[in-house]
Formats: sequence, C-alpha cells, structure tokens
Amino acid sequence: MFGKSFQRKYALTDQGIKNTKQGTFWTVIVNLVVMGGMGILYLMMARYMDTLTDGAQLPGAAVYLLLVLAFLLLSFITHLQQYRATYGLVYGEVKATRISLAERLRTLPLGYFGKRDLADLTETIMGDVNRLEHVWSHCLGYLYGSYISTGIIAVCLFAYDWRLALASLWGVPVAFALLFGSRSLAKRNSEITKAAGLQVSDGIQETIENVREIRATNQESRFLDALNEKIDHHEKTMIKGELSNGIFVNAASVIMRLGVATTILVGTRLILSGQIDFMLLFMFLLVITRVYAPFDQALALIAEMFISQVSANRLMEIYDAEQAVGSERFEPHGHDIVFENVGFAYDDQEVLHGVSFTAKEGEVTALVGPSGSGKSTCSRLAARLWDIDEGTIKVGGVDIRSVDPEVLLTDYSMVFQDVVLFDDTIMENIRLGKHGATDEEVLAAAKAANCDEFVDKLPQGYATPIGENGAKLSGGERQRISIARALLKNAPIILLDEARASLDVENETKVQGALSRLLEGKTILVIAHRMRTVEAADQIVVLADGRVVEMGSPEELLADENGMFRHMTKLQAASANWSIQ
Repeated sequence: MFGKSFQRKYALTDQGIKNTKQGTFWTVIVNLVVMGGMGILYLMMARYMDTLTDGAQLPGAAVYLLLVLAFLLLSFITHLQQYRATYGLVYGEVKATRISLAERLRTLPLGYFGKRDLADLTETIMGDVNRLEHVWSHCLGYLYGSYISTGIIAVCLFAYDWRLALASLWGVPVAFALLFGSRSLAKRNSEITKAAGLQVSDGIQETIENVREIRATNQESRFLDALNEKIDHHEKTMIKGELSNGIFVNAASVIMRLGVATTILVGTRLILSGQIDFMLLFMFLLVITRVYAPFDQALALIAEMFISQVSANRLMEIYDAEQAVGSERFEPHGHDIVFENVGFAYDDQEVLHGVSFTAKEGEVTALVGPSGSGKSTCSRLAARLWDIDEGTIKVGGVDIRSVDPEVLLTDYSMVFQDVVLFDDTIMENIRLGKHGATDEEVLAAAKAANCDEFVDKLPQGYATPIGENGAKLSGGERQRISIARALLKNAPIILLDEARASLDVENETKVQGALSRLLEGKTILVIAHRMRTVEAADQIVVLADGRVVEMGSPEELLADENGMFRHMTKLQAASANWSIQ
C-alpha cells in the first residue's frame, strides 16, 4: 500500500512514509475504540430491553459508570496518539521537505534556473508544500485508516447478517467510485487553476519590477487592466474547480448516507418476517453511523488529495532534475583554463560549436565578439555554472565536470556587469566573499576596492543598509562592492563580464584602479565590449556565431586588415566621434 509509487504520488520522504503508517495505525485504533463505545451503548440498550420483556433487573449504575470511564480514558489516549502521529509528526515532515528541496536546488546546475520561472519555483517551495502538508496531516492517515477499520467492521457485520451488512455498506464503494471517477477532472481543473495563479503572480511581479518604465510611458491603465484580467481569470478557474469538486464530493456523501435508509427498509422487512429482532437492527444502525463518520472528513478532502498530486508532481520535477555533482577534492596543477572542442546548447538552440582556446595563469585572456556570439556563455561554462554538451573544459589539467561545483568555485571570483546585492549592510554584502572573514579583512578589501570614498559619506558607514539589490547605491558603488567581495575571496581565477561597461568616466577610473589590484598574478578571463579595454590583454579570443574566428595578441589581430577584431575596433572608434547634430 505504501510503496515507492505511493511515496512519489504524494512527494513523501522516507520519514513521511513512516509517519503515514503511524497515522493510519492510530486512526484504525481510534475508529475501533469509538466502535467499542457503540458496543457499550448497545449493551445498555439490550439490558434495558430485557427488563421490559423478561422483567430482568438492570445492573447497578456503578458498572456502567466504570465502563464509560474506561471508554473515555481509552478514547483520550488513542486520540492523543492519533493527533501526534498525524499533525505532530507531519509538521516535522514539512520542515524536512523544505530543507530537502533547498538542498536539491543547491546541487542543480544554474542552467536549470534559467529554464524555470523563479516565481514558479517559489510557489513550489511555499505553496505546493503547504498544500501537501494539509493532505499529509488531514487526509492520508484518516483515509487509509478508515479503509482498514471499515474493512474490519464490514467483516464483523457480514458475520452477523449479510443482508443488513449489504444494505448498510453498499453506498461506501459507490461513493468512492464516483469520486475516483472524477479524479482526472479534478487534476485538470487544478492544473488550469495553478497556471492561472502563476500568471497572476508573474503579472504582479512584472508590474512592480517595471513600475518606473510603466509610469514613464504612461502605461498604468493598460498594465492594470491586463493584471485585472488575469486576476478575474484566476478567480473564474478557482470557482469552476471548487464547484466541480463540490458537486462530486456532496453527491458521494449523499449516496453513502443512503445506506441508513436502505438499512431501515431492509431491517424492517426482516423484522416483520420474523427473521431478525429489533435489537439486531438497532445494533446495525448504531454501527453504520460510526462507519460513515470517519469518511466525512476524508470525503471532504479526497478531492484535495487528487489536486495535491499536481503539487507533488511539481516537487518531483525538482527531485528528478539532473544534479551537478562531482569530487569533493580539487587539486589542479596550476590554473590554466583550457577549452577543447566545447559545444553547448540552451535547450535546442546551439550556442557554441567546437570552441578551443587556453586562458593561461598569470595572463589576461579577453573574449570579444558581436552580441550573441557566446562570450558570456564561455565565461559561465568555465565556472561550471552550466555543464557543456561536447568537449572538455580543464582547469590545471582537471576536467571541471569531475569536481563538485561548490568545491570548484572556491578557486573562482566573479565580477559581472549585473551586480547582485542583498538587502543588508555594506559590511555583510562584502563579507559574502569569504565566510567568517573578520571586520578588519572586510575593511581592507573595501579600501582596496575604493569603497571608502562613498561609504564615508553614508550616515552609518559600513553598517548602512543598502536596500533590495543595492537600490540605495549607484552603479559604480555597487560595482566596487562586488570587486571588494572578489578581493576578499582572493581566488586564483577571475571572471570579468565587462564590469565597467555602464559606468561614467569618473566611476570607471575608480573601478579600474580597484580591478588592477584584484587582477595581479591571477588567471583572468574577461568579456570585453569596448575594444579599447583589451589593449593590454595578453591574448584576445574573437568569437562569432559560437565559433572562434580569431585568436592572438592585440597587436597581431590589429595587423590583420581583414580581421574581425580590427573591423570592430574601427567601428567603435567611429562611433566615439558621433554627436547630436
């Protein structure tokens, strides 16, 4: 019952399976104990009927009081155990699932995140896990426990009288057959509702992120109208899904409880024909009220079980994604970066074809070329942010695919054009470069990156919060924090994605000074958009359409009158003289 397919179906961990088994066991015990209470009531009623027919004496009140007290005590103990096995243990399962998801995401290649909507991933970790938590705690144990306890009780009822048992229980399988028959419809409605909800989340996120552009172009009404349409569509899909599920759930509940009517009808006929007595019918009526009760909650939530499988599938997509794994040891001989016939594609779109070059230790290797030529892709592949499809990339003679990405990246520092900062202080943002760095180390790196010049003007100095993604800082200030991180890390390999492309002249000069201190004696791989910034490079690799078309020193490439590098240099020189007429 609780095998691997069940585990995947509801995205349970191994501990979650154990929790479900415990919840099921204690639900069975609780249902049987409650049925025992019905037995006490039956005994009291049977003895009372004997006094009416045979003149027998009722037992003393103390006997019934002891029975009731024993039942209440046993009921309290079993209900407490059931609560702990369902709710108490499940909350730990939610924690374990979120930690497990986070650990899995940590090991996935960054290419995975490029294919997934981040709002969708957030919804999976938060919303889908919450939805599954409700099923784990409220439904699985109760439903499967009810199956088992009802089976036990059904066997006993058929042993007493198969006719009354059949009249009492026929509605249960019919009700569940109706619900399970609607399962595909419930899942389809859930998928539609989930997609509509994600459209709303994406629309809200897009509007907030681009609010300046929206206002600058007077597009508020158009964006708000589009967002309202998405919200209305989500609301309609939710209503349609809830109505559809509600119809089937209520129909199943009505069908199941028709068993009371059929039990009375069949029992009355059997009494009139003298085949049974009234007390047997009374016993069946007592029992079936408790047989139906465990299913009340399960019926209300069984539709949610079907819907939850959509959430479980989304979790399993993350667990099934291929991980970027490797050795925990990285012992290169030097830090030369060697590309050998590297090929790479984003999904079905090929980006690199047979790329080969070597970025030598202690030298600056610049990647240049038109937009879309594969420069940034090469930089990210060199750090195993994605895994290549063909060829090899080696660092110090070690194939980087054989090394765990986290271990590999200890030898890399990256300064990209788009700096990512956290909503924290300047001090803590720089400290990210080296875990456990002292304040003195952080301040030394900040000074070397020329951060003092702007930090001294801030009200709290290095303890100043900088807002979400450094919103309170200028582009040049954010770049210098990024360089300070890299200085603090002091890794032997530096990847630069034209860190000065969007800076003004004054900030570019300050960032250039910080970069000069960062690059001393390292393996440097730089993506250049301005040809004049690579004049001092040791080697230039020119890419076009994902292939290496030229390679050599700046002097060698400029000497080639038909070369692409010379052509690009002339074009940029001409554009530098452009002015508004």
